[in-house]
Amino acid sequence: MSKEALVGPWVKRFLLEHLVSERNLSKNTQRSYRDTLALFLPFTSARQKKPIDRLEVTDLSREVLKDFLEYVEQGRCCCVRTRNQRLAALHAMGRYIAERSPEHIEWCGQVRSVPFKRFARKELSYLEKPEMDAPDLRTRQGVRDHALLLFLYNSGARVTEATTLRVSDLDMRANRIGSAQLRGKGNKTRRCPLWPATCNELLALTRNRSPDEPVFLNRLGQPLSRHGVHWMVCKYIRIVATSLPALATRPISTHTIRHTTATHLLRSGVDINTIRAWLGHVSIDTTNIYAEVDLQRKAEVLAHSNALRSAPTTHKHWKDDPSLIAFLRSL
Repeated sequence: MSKEALVGPWVKRFLLEHLVSERNLSKNTQRSYRDTLALFLPFTSARQKKPIDRLEVTDLSREVLKDFLEYVEQGRCCCVRTRNQRLAALHAMGRYIAERSPEHIEWCGQVRSVPFKRFARKELSYLEKPEMDAPDLRTRQGVRDHALLLFLYNSGARVTEATTLRVSDLDMRANRIGSAQLRGKGNKTRRCPLWPATCNELLALTRNRSPDEPVFLNRLGQPLSRHGVHWMVCKYIRIVATSLPALATRPISTHTIRHTTATHLLRSGVDINTIRAWLGHVSIDTTNIYAEVDLQRKAEVLAHSNALRSAPTTHKHWKDDPSLIAFLRSL
């Protein structure tokens, strides 16, 4: 059996060379692809009755892939979106192998013929300004939480961008507009403006701190994790829900604050391309989603429109033009 036939070396090259060096994908995307293969390879090993290190590329057949996707949905009770994410990762690996091993082009075509499932997209959730009330500032942790929530709302940063933010990434002066350098997906950087209020909060939080330190630390002085931010947001949602009960029934996560930033910017009249750069989207199509979800904006446009009243017709209908009719009939 040739080394090219075994799937193990291909998996290592795909994860370590392609995803990291060539594509420069984000850590979260790399972990998602890794987790997909960590599920798929043992499943295939059991189906083909072979040890994982003896699996060949062709053992990852179309039929095995379809059974695996059914297992993801039924056996693991995952949603269609998760099923499609697993399939996208395996499609990507199939394409990677076929581009470097022509003998596997036919196999790749069979694997990539497994289609994605269509699903109804959930409406994006966002918060209104009264629902963005700040936490208790009387404690040291409350000061940090308030600064973090204000920063997320101001910048529209992803949670990972906030947790990896360092003091040296901030350019601030008291009561002045400042900026923060964010490291987004694929290690792409962008500058985001900061309100004077945000600068004041961050200056108080980072005073006398080393430039290399993360801005947001936990109680032990260690970098705040993504899970820590998620837990904090959920905690304050429960607190605010005591006065705004509707929040308790809505699906709200850390990413909801990012949606809120985009929606509020749109309502303020900021053009969609500026919002795209603000959020760090590669494609304008991603940002256009927010134009769809802003019902208030649609209602304002409807209120100013005159759709129910037809304007007086100033031009004759084209059928009343005999010369035009004659011309069309002559063709």
